[in-house]
Amino acid sequence: MIRHAVVSGPSRLKASSSSVAALCVLSALLWTLPLSGFAANVPVPQASGQSVTPAGDVQEFDTARLEALVLQFNPLLKATAQSVEAARASVTSAGALLNPRVDWSRGPWQPQGASSASSQSWTLTQPIENPQIRRARIDSAQAGQKSAEQQLATVRNDLLAQLRMRIFEALLHQGEADAAAESLTLLEQVQQRVRVRVTSGEAARYELIKADAEVINARERQQTAALRADKTLLEINRLAAGQLPARWTLKPPTAAERSMTLTLEQLQASASQFNPEILILKHEFDRAQSRLAAVRASVLPSVDLRYSQMTDPQVRQSQWGIGVQIPLLDQRSGPIAEAVAELERARTRYEGRQAEMNQQVLLAWRSLEMSRLRVDALSQGVVREAESALRVAEAAYRFGERGILDVLDAQRVLRSVRADLLQARYQLQVARITLIQLSGRYASDSNLSQK
Repeated sequence: MIRHAVVSGPSRLKASSSSVAALCVLSALLWTLPLSGFAANVPVPQASGQSVTPAGDVQEFDTARLEALVLQFNPLLKATAQSVEAARASVTSAGALLNPRVDWSRGPWQPQGASSASSQSWTLTQPIENPQIRRARIDSAQAGQKSAEQQLATVRNDLLAQLRMRIFEALLHQGEADAAAESLTLLEQVQQRVRVRVTSGEAARYELIKADAEVINARERQQTAALRADKTLLEINRLAAGQLPARWTLKPPTAAERSMTLTLEQLQASASQFNPEILILKHEFDRAQSRLAAVRASVLPSVDLRYSQMTDPQVRQSQWGIGVQIPLLDQRSGPIAEAVAELERARTRYEGRQAEMNQQVLLAWRSLEMSRLRVDALSQGVVREAESALRVAEAAYRFGERGILDVLDAQRVLRSVRADLLQARYQLQVARITLIQLSGRYASDSNLSQK
């Protein structure tokens, strides 16, 4: 810090001359340093907004560990698993045989001119179910079980896709926070140089005001990005039902987890074969077919086997019989028409969703290609040009050929280009995750291993 002493006469003139000389020397020393000279020694703030703690106090979680926690503790997934158990129980109920029926009666027996006694009778009835109705009912329950299992696969598929998107979103915000911290360091260096020039009278005061405003904006961007990263980490913890520790860090995915190895044809074929939504509609179509078969089979007569026995003091009588319900008045035309309409609706939904799924995969593939081209263009050309423009502006300002506004504008352009590059990389991963989700690769561990 340069202090100005209040003197009078020749001493005041001498002190003023010494101050000006000191400012000039300090300014010359500052301009001999590159703008990035202090960046290597300045610690970058944590993107997650957490204070620095020993490494042993903060746990690191990779994608595999986070997936295991989500699959184990997510309440929605656990609730859907209970629906599968209920569907399995319905298959057992559908295969159960009809129970027999026993009727028993007892009363006084008194013939004319004789003493009174008692008589009793009992009847055993066993319904014989139509085998076609039974088979159709079991098939319908099994289709319902498969549909419930695919509902569970759908929840798993969506959860893992959402988790991976949140992981890359957290990395995006952490990258934005790191870039903002680096930009803040450079702007603070520029601010210090401008303050020295303004104090020495070499520059106008508005340049310092502009530099101060840029520093404030950069600090606000860094804090906002850090808070967004924290919010995304909380979202990940929400998916894991709060099982993550209070302090943890995210390990970036590997290069293999960021790459796409499947072709468009493989993705479309996998979507038709493994996508849980498609499989749910297929099982619903099978279930509608079984219901139609059951309704049509209900037109056939139902049969009951009956055995009865009556006992009194003089006679003991046993009878075998059969009961048949004849469908004369109700031909089941209404239920059959409803089942046919439900079958056509299920077929339309199944076939329409297949065509729509192919278009969704194609659109996601186009988004993947666009994001890949954008990443290549930004990383190979635009970012380098913006860095070169900043170096030119810094050199011109150092020699007094340009003002501080040109340097700040060049830094702003470079910051914007780097932000676009981060967004492009994030959109690339979003498109890749969407393709894997549509192909149903997250629905089961076996499909995931083939990604």
